[in-house]
Amino acid sequence: MTKFNYALTVAAGIVLAFANVADAAPLIPSINVDVGTSENPQELSSTLQVIGILTVFTIAPGILIMTTSFVRIIVVIGFLRNALATQNVPPNQVILGLAMFMTFYIMAPYWSQANEQGIQPFLAGEISQEEAIEKTIEPIREFMFKQTRESDLALFVNLSDAERPETQDDVSTFTLIPAFMISELKTGFQIGFMIYVPFIVIDMIVATTLMSMGMMMLPPVMISLPFKILLFVMIDGWHLLINSLIVSFR
Repeated sequence: MTKFNYALTVAAGIVLAFANVADAAPLIPSINVDVGTSENPQELSSTLQVIGILTVFTIAPGILIMTTSFVRIIVVIGFLRNALATQNVPPNQVILGLAMFMTFYIMAPYWSQANEQGIQPFLAGEISQEEAIEKTIEPIREFMFKQTRESDLALFVNLSDAERPETQDDVSTFTLIPAFMISELKTGFQIGFMIYVPFIVIDMIVATTLMSMGMMMLPPVMISLPFKILLFVMIDGWHLLINSLIVSFR
């Protein structure tokens, strides 16, 4: 028997084996989705709850970004990379991973409080769904109020044409979130400016030195880059930056 005939025989045996298995137990199950009328209002309520949960899972990344420390961290690290002029070093994946785990570290006390006050009592049947939502959001709102400027909050309160809130409880969460976002962006840009200044000084010194030496065709960035990296490493820049970011949220 030639190699070709042997291979053909083996292939035919495999096909027959799968055919026998398919006859005994189908590998691909059939799924039927029926759309009909609901005679029980509880069934409709359960369906709407499932749709609501799926919607929350869909917008979960946006919620994570808009209600946590992620924005400030990612903006500051982005400014640092641009100030160093290292292009894609650190890579985007490293920056996103660092910002995400720093966010988990900073938000852990608030998430733990939300879990203890709202989620666990609701799962145990001690409180209703409405109470669980309020108590779960309360620690997150407390964090956002700490980081939100009064001027930014007043901006969105005035634009919403709502009544002037007397306490923080009167401020809607949908008003608080955009105010928190622009406050985080402003703080991130302020920190980014402070990071840029020493590296700009190094660029100016190198550019002036090259011009005085008549090396006008040599890009100053090529010479200043090693000095900026050396300065950042000598002062333990990552330690100072991460420490300053974490302290800024307290």
